[in-house]
Amino acid sequence: MSAAIETHRLTRRFKRHLAVDAVSMTVPERAVYGFLGRNGAGKTTTLKMLLGLIRPTEGAALVCGVDVARDRLAAARNVGALLEAHGFYGNLSGRENLDLTRTLLGLPATEIDRVLEVVEMTAHARRRVSDYSLGMRQRLGLARAMLGAPPVLVLDEPTNGLDPDGIADMRRFLRALPERTGATVLLSSHLLGEIEQTATHVGILSHGKLVLEGALDRLKADLAPEIAFQTDDKVRASALAVARGFELAETDDGLVARLRPGEDARTASAALNRALIEADIAVFSIGPRARSLEGIYREVSAPAPAVQAQPEYA
Repeated sequence: MSAAIETHRLTRRFKRHLAVDAVSMTVPERAVYGFLGRNGAGKTTTLKMLLGLIRPTEGAALVCGVDVARDRLAAARNVGALLEAHGFYGNLSGRENLDLTRTLLGLPATEIDRVLEVVEMTAHARRRVSDYSLGMRQRLGLARAMLGAPPVLVLDEPTNGLDPDGIADMRRFLRALPERTGATVLLSSHLLGEIEQTATHVGILSHGKLVLEGALDRLKADLAPEIAFQTDDKVRASALAVARGFELAETDDGLVARLRPGEDARTASAALNRALIEADIAVFSIGPRARSLEGIYREVSAPAPAVQAQPEYA
């Protein structure tokens, strides 16, 4: 699968502060790539370098094969962006706001109808933007980003501030975009549950470094899966599992044994089940449990150390 976005040791320093540290990431074509990290991890700085808004200190960012720093305008033609500040004119209608951007881009008027239909805003297009809900403004922002059918969409916190219905709508739009438009979607978010339900791929940034990247289903399956089990004797079952080399955790529902990376969960589950039965421990339930995105994120994204406060650049 070809890459829509690539970075090679992408680095950005602000005086003595290293905001982005040699990030090499790959966003496959037609993927929905969730870009995760704590506040200040470097997500926004990375997105700004991809959009050509700031230059990298070192390294390179390529969008559809075009080096952003070397040919910013050519790269920009391949990208539509939805950033936090919409910049819409409240006294104009949604259609009129889109028409301003369409005119600047030299696009036909029919392009407005196309993007409004994709985000299901046709019925509201003639209303003033000042009367829009936040969710409607976000959808209008997404429509503007899609003008001209750019192959890549970069969305910074697209669900920020939305109510549950608005979040569900945005999730539905984003998941459908690659199939409906052929676009690749790169979105940053702090809502792990939403990313887990929306993204096909994820990248996790911690202290400016890319600490994990890959297809979400593969990461959840391969990255130290777990065995969840319930027995009639939690104490003896715990001792047996630990003796067999498992890292163990207790939950409200029973016990969870962490497997080693690459270990087959079904084989290990069957072996543990046999050992428990042979030890005369009744097993009520046992089986592999896929890792959640939240569990993976917490494992690889350590909180920032307690050091002297730095200005927030990302």
